[in-house]
Amino acid sequence: MKISKVFLYDESSVPEIKINDLARFIKETLGIQVEIRKNFFEHFKSDNNVARELSSFRIFNPYSSFERHKPTEEEINFEEESFTNSSISNNIIPYDGFEIQNFLKKIIPEEESSLDKFHLVFTTRLTCTYDYEDYRYHGRAIICSNPSIISTTGIIEAPAKPRAYYISMYLSIAQGLNSDALKKQFKGRFLEYHDKNLDKVIRGYALQAIFYYLTAEPFCDSKDCVLNNAHWQEDLIHAQIELGKLCSAHQEILESVRKHE
Repeated sequence: MKISKVFLYDESSVPEIKINDLARFIKETLGIQVEIRKNFFEHFKSDNNVARELSSFRIFNPYSSFERHKPTEEEINFEEESFTNSSISNNIIPYDGFEIQNFLKKIIPEEESSLDKFHLVFTTRLTCTYDYEDYRYHGRAIICSNPSIISTTGIIEAPAKPRAYYISMYLSIAQGLNSDALKKQFKGRFLEYHDKNLDKVIRGYALQAIFYYLTAEPFCDSKDCVLNNAHWQEDLIHAQIELGKLCSAHQEILESVRKHE
């Protein structure tokens, strides 16, 4: 698979993405042309019908596989308003990630749907996928394919915080203590909303999405590689922020990809 152009769809309510820096990073790292666009739904001038579809992908039972939700007018209006004012999005509402992905694919026009055109969409919506091993939905930071989706909410909520954090949290709730003290105690051991290091983490997820499309193997077993699918925040911070590089095996793959550009 060869990519001739990457389309980046920004999420203006999360300026920490640093979309211009990300575009430059992709171009310099992979040698691929990049075009920056506004929020996906704003770019494609989405309407009430699109809002209705999005609303229907909301998850209300995390222990049941996807069942299309019949949205209320209030939910539809909320989605429609978020197209031009994404800062109002309720980050905690879970959506079926694959349903959103398939829907985005239908919106992208045919002339931009060729295999060499890659679309990477940022969203504050919490994308989730149903796991048939434990029969429940799990939050995801990334949904790979084309288009790929990176959920900034998923980056914060999907990888687990340190075990000690949850123990302390339960004790704090039982004692009626303020959660701010708990965050201060564990500061630096997990990402927070509008984290100053979010741009570095997003670079790693962007590479995961692109590598998946190029090789069909998005993740790396090594915790020292930015392509590692971190299940814990501390592993995420280690791979993406403290190290911030590919392992030797994936670096070789990258060099091979560059040679064929």
